[in-house]
Amino acid sequence: MSLGRLRRSTLIVACVTVLSLSGTVPAQAEQSSAPVSDTLGSLLATASGAARVTALVHGSDLAAAENAVREAGLTRITAFRKIGVVAATGTADQVRAVRQAAGVTYVENNDPLRVYASSGTQATRSLEAQQTLTGADGTKLTGTGVGVAVIDTGVDPTHPAFSAKDGSSRVVANLKSLCAQGTDTGCIVKVPNSVDTDTLSLGGHGTHVTGIAAGNDFTLSGGTRVGGTAPGSKITSISTGAALLVLGSDAALNWVLENHRAPCGAGVSAQACPPIKVINNSYGPSGGGGFDPNSATVKLQRALAAEGVVTVWANGNDGGDGSQNLSNPPGQDPTPGILSVASYNDQGTGTRDGTVSDYSSRGAANDQQSWPDISAPGENILSACRPYLPICSTGLQPVNGPGMLDLGTYNVISGTSMAAPQITGIVAQLYQAKPDATPAEIEDALKSTAYKYTDGAPYQQAGPYTSSFDKGTGLADVVAAVGALTN
Repeated sequence: MSLGRLRRSTLIVACVTVLSLSGTVPAQAEQSSAPVSDTLGSLLATASGAARVTALVHGSDLAAAENAVREAGLTRITAFRKIGVVAATGTADQVRAVRQAAGVTYVENNDPLRVYASSGTQATRSLEAQQTLTGADGTKLTGTGVGVAVIDTGVDPTHPAFSAKDGSSRVVANLKSLCAQGTDTGCIVKVPNSVDTDTLSLGGHGTHVTGIAAGNDFTLSGGTRVGGTAPGSKITSISTGAALLVLGSDAALNWVLENHRAPCGAGVSAQACPPIKVINNSYGPSGGGGFDPNSATVKLQRALAAEGVVTVWANGNDGGDGSQNLSNPPGQDPTPGILSVASYNDQGTGTRDGTVSDYSSRGAANDQQSWPDISAPGENILSACRPYLPICSTGLQPVNGPGMLDLGTYNVISGTSMAAPQITGIVAQLYQAKPDATPAEIEDALKSTAYKYTDGAPYQQAGPYTSSFDKGTGLADVVAAVGALTN
């Protein structure tokens, strides 16, 4: 039985972030004050001098940021070496002081985040590509030889969705971020590949998202089919917990920047643990907002793109009508290889002529940079879950897994959180098809071949592509994208 024959859920688990990194505010203290993010500016305008603040201090280089933090009396938490940013905590007065330090270019708040919450491999032709196409290595196009990173609440590596043929887990690097707790050493720690970090964080969202990107292909009882877009890939999971903060998520991006070539460490073969080529981010600000090119998030994802890693963002679950920009800010980055994903509703049938999900965030009609890049199924998506985890329990449509003891280990959830990992897995398929592709070539292959489903706003010329403020360039088409990339 196809997913379309399951009872449809009206529940949208769109838990997304309350991150507002849009723009800057005027300097508060002196003419020479470094600019700040909107949320930090608001905080400093009202906070008492002794109020505790955690901030990300950007310097002209790392040494400048380190010196500024030290001179202001702030307590250093961690540093993002490649982009010259230091995370630190202290009083509001100390943060005000660090803005005056030489070499400080920007200061942003450690804003709280919340998770977005929806596996339609038929509509994107990902399943068709898995079954009919082969990669450069001659094997089926399942993402084999490609590493996928998921920054989320965590993952259950013991779930059948992630089991390899030899019984091991395809979660090859399992990490837990402690950065939000303010630790100054061991900010992101490796845990055994058998540890369920999703249960530790009382989540479920991360396991569901990871299943969409990379879950095994199964036909369950009653003929229900499940599976991710890149079931041959290897997974790196970075658990930031259920209560995401900018510092925690940026530290995770920074970890990938520093470790993507050998995520399991030196001495582990690329066959056993392939380089990370794509990162999934199913979180972002509630209500969207303007793009902030000065944020650490943007600096990190641009550095990742320069080193051959694609970054994928859920566009958000705030709906809209094009009158305002509700898109996830970092996903608006025009840098090639950074993709924002709208949610498409295949109406439970795998149709390619469905609709834009009502909840999928729209960009502003008059600001093409705010438009999502592409669409993928995100509504009523069946993927890996555990029935005792909070996010999974919201699905209300549990389905038993392949084993006799796998009771309720799949469930139906909706959201752009579920659309994004479909694209993440598709990117892995494309990298298997052309391992030396650049992030720009990957993005162009996807956007130039997207299927133009007609629901919603009309397509308009937007640079080299036709696009729209609600659905981007259209529905991803893996078979067509592979053809464009490899010809």
